[in-house]
Amino acid sequence: MCEDFVKLFHQLLVAPAALGLLAPVAANATELNINGVSDYAASGEQVTSITQFSDVYPTDWAYQALSNLIERYGCVAGYPNGTYRGNRAMTRFEAAALLNACLDRVTEVTDELKRLMKEFEKELAILKGRVDGLEARVGELEATQFSTTTKLDVQASFVVGANNFGGDLNYSAKQINEIDQRFPDDGEGNSGSNLLLAAGDAGQVDLTKSDYVNYAKKNFGATVFNYDTQMILNTSFTGKDLLTTTIRSGNFGSSSFGGGPTTLSTLEVASESEGGPNDVFIDKIFYNTPIGEDFTFFIGANVGQDDMLPIWPSVYPQGDASTVLDVLTLNGAPAAYNKNQGPGVALNWEKNGWTIGLQYVANLDKGPDSNPQKGGIATDNSAATGTVQIGYQSEQWAIAAIYSYVQDASVVPYSTSFTQLSYLQDIDQSVNAFGLSGYWQPISSGFIPAISVGWGINTTNFDGNSAPDGYVSTSQSWQVSLQWQDAFVKGNTAGLAVGQATFATDLTGSESPDDGNYAWEGWYSFQVTDNITVTPAVFYLSRPLGQLTPSNESFTQLGGLLRTTFTF
Repeated sequence: MCEDFVKLFHQLLVAPAALGLLAPVAANATELNINGVSDYAASGEQVTSITQFSDVYPTDWAYQALSNLIERYGCVAGYPNGTYRGNRAMTRFEAAALLNACLDRVTEVTDELKRLMKEFEKELAILKGRVDGLEARVGELEATQFSTTTKLDVQASFVVGANNFGGDLNYSAKQINEIDQRFPDDGEGNSGSNLLLAAGDAGQVDLTKSDYVNYAKKNFGATVFNYDTQMILNTSFTGKDLLTTTIRSGNFGSSSFGGGPTTLSTLEVASESEGGPNDVFIDKIFYNTPIGEDFTFFIGANVGQDDMLPIWPSVYPQGDASTVLDVLTLNGAPAAYNKNQGPGVALNWEKNGWTIGLQYVANLDKGPDSNPQKGGIATDNSAATGTVQIGYQSEQWAIAAIYSYVQDASVVPYSTSFTQLSYLQDIDQSVNAFGLSGYWQPISSGFIPAISVGWGINTTNFDGNSAPDGYVSTSQSWQVSLQWQDAFVKGNTAGLAVGQATFATDLTGSESPDDGNYAWEGWYSFQVTDNITVTPAVFYLSRPLGQLTPSNESFTQLGGLLRTTFTF
């Protein structure tokens, strides 16, 4: 409390102390004029502000200390003429008198404070207890408080492009008849040749009179401009959980980039409501929350298999703004990573890089149906996918093994037309799908690309039936993908991928399959701004019909597009 005047008097006492050292013989009271000291203390003019001294200026070295002594303690006096005369020397007795006056004032203040503290001792104790309680409650609130927060992420994609079809595929009446005999009915009255044309204008095409290449050009050869918009609402109630709602709209239903003449040209970004183009629909809605430190629980009325996996074993492509063909985004195992979507639940475990995921998803067309003969959850007609995935992920690489039981073979996406027709037939078929996928990426961008590889193998179960000859009993798929970050220009990205969509490697009966196919794509993404990406891309499909392309004929599809993606 007396810090200010102690500092001042420390300075004032330096000189007298030094003089005292030089004078070992103590001076007597007569020599130091004690009476004069008393007169000084008694006759001094008490001041209440430092501005009352005409000879003290803010530039003086002790100005602030002197001001504090005057205003806080009122123990500094001046001369009758309004001066302080701070440059004059003072004796020890004069300093002692001034110090004593200030200490007396400090004692008065201290005594008053002690009296007040004693008088209000009970009230102060109560207040202290309340403050301590409030501090504890505030600390608890700060640790647990979280207001419900919703974050909106929007991705809008424009796609301009066209397809060209080549080859000399021209079905004869005999070949059409063989297709229909092998694949007579999909359960809805469609034969194999009907399904082969289902994506186009089948009512005006006779494949025995018009070759397949011209059919493809007629139905899918125009330049198109399509769009897809996704609004993703991420809502958290505790800061750790997440409710995801995706609102979507698009117009890819009749586009060659939405699946035509085969499904293999479907873009990852392609969407359209069942109600038609430009309709807004709820694409996904699901919730996840941690259980303890190592587990995460998922549940959703409309959730995709890919949304609930603990690890996605690919870095191709990095970022949704650069995707091209959907078949080349499924880790080389489209049957195992089939993106089945509908009512689902999952439980994932993650620790020290290791992950295990268990999940069940009923197909969206079947799961909401309360008639067990048509659908429902965990019925024979759910068209569900049950998945187990085990993986390990580090900073630079990851690997994962997956097994999916596909209850209805028709759910398997992105296969050759031959394999697809086999899976669509009106017999009970389920698929055991296995996949092994992984990736490695360099620490820094440069000439060396990130590489993602994957392979899948699938076996068909003909449940309760004797399988007809010539149906797919075993199929495989694979993919190799490369991606360069900061390619040529910082922020830009380039990618290349090649693979085979699901193709038959073994058939029922004695027939050997000839279902080979290839898919290539290449693209380069310009990061125009933080929110705008422009991606020119090309892709090439060789024998997308698989075994439905006779060995002495060919059918190919070449596509080019420009995708512009806005994210905010």
